Amino acid sequence: MHSAWSRIFILVMIVLGITSPPVQAEDFLLAEPFQEGHTSRVEIKVKVSGRLSIPSTEKGKAAQPVPLVGTSRAIYDERLLPPDDPDLIKTVRMYRALELERTLGSVKQEAGLRPSVRRLVIIKSGDRKAPFSPDGPLTWGEIDLIRTEVLNPALIPGLLPAQPVSPGASWKASAAAIRELTDMEQIEEGDLTVELVGIAKPAGQNWARLRLRGTVRGVNEDGPNRQKFDGTAYFDLQLRMLTYLSLKGTKELLDGRGETVGVVEGLFTMTRSPVGQMPAELSDASLRDLDLKPGPENTLLLYDNPDLGIRLLHPRGWRIGAVQGRQVTLDHARGAGLLLTIEPASQVPTADDYLKEALAYFDKQKATVTATEKPTRVRETPITLDRFAIAATLGKNAIRIEYAVLKQTDGGITVAATLPADAEELRSEVDRIVRSLSVTKKIEVTAEAKK
Repeated sequence: MHSAWSRIFILVMIVLGITSPPVQAEDFLLAEPFQEGHTSRVEIKVKVSGRLSIPSTEKGKAAQPVPLVGTSRAIYDERLLPPDDPDLIKTVRMYRALELERTLGSVKQEAGLRPSVRRLVIIKSGDRKAPFSPDGPLTWGEIDLIRTEVLNPALIPGLLPAQPVSPGASWKASAAAIRELTDMEQIEEGDLTVELVGIAKPAGQNWARLRLRGTVRGVNEDGPNRQKFDGTAYFDLQLRMLTYLSLKGTKELLDGRGETVGVVEGLFTMTRSPVGQMPAELSDASLRDLDLKPGPENTLLLYDNPDLGIRLLHPRGWRIGAVQGRQVTLDHARGAGLLLTIEPASQVPTADDYLKEALAYFDKQKATVTATEKPTRVRETPITLDRFAIAATLGKNAIRIEYAVLKQTDGGITVAATLPADAEELRSEVDRIVRSLSVTKKIEVTAEAKK
């Protein structure tokens, strides 16, 4: 096994031509056996720069080009796990580093992984990746950061040929590999060609050099775009492993007419090496007592807003919606909604007063209240939690609203969750959200409230 530095030195030798002569043409099997337990150390670096057209906030004014620059770096050990279903790919990673910096115009963005959740299980089903940590809940930002990372058991087999090849041979990368590189949900045209340029033997090694080129047009989260690639990869014939991949890429963002509205250039570099001794965090002993299958608890998301002073956990079917003043909304695809209002301790209503306020609202809306569950205390001091519910018919719609009042020394939170009358399973999810609520800083009375 060679260190990353020795591999970089060998690559420099290849570029400068200070290597042994290439071997004679013959067929070579370029295949990496991604079998259960396959473990590797991966380092990825990405640099991007370009200009994006941002819609103007002024009516009638054309979109303005805004400069974009960014870098990211990831180092992790990865072990292939047995899939829960034959159509899945499942790995567990231990991140040693993961950081992203990006500046769009004058706005700087930073993202990373908290130390407590650097061990992640990643499951790929079709084109979807679903990461979770067996050690704690992830934030939506952390999931988004992991979701865009390449998954090598899905990428690399699609870059390599299905049969032995000789120098000069070329083949098409699979659609799955292209989607992994581009994050495209839909590929409309184009392909990526891989060519075996030759075999070199620098410093006693035996490496196959690959050239990757192509243009692909399709749609991803950035909308319609066209991506061009030109890169190099090295496959270690002794290790039976793709150990290096470098791609220069250009992404053109397209409007509805196919016109370019932004261009981003990037350099993606990945180095890989086998892991001699299984990392402790990925060992059988370490994983034995962990729940490595996604479930209601280990896939919860963390929402922590230190500026607002609120923290909660929520299932992935719920998304944080609007954040306005001291209110936060959560939305569910089934039409459910949840409103949280953060209050100073002195202004938190009692459950009885909140019930009167709720009934007055239904009366004003000319709704028919069909059932009322009286306030019940479900948690005692120092943090009290009271719950009640109202079922009503509003127009032609039967709804149920779950209410809660949480109060602690630094402040409190009132909850109103509107659910379809027949959405029994959502009630347990609302209960999970409510029980996770906490105020994380002292909530002060506003100047307006003092008046």
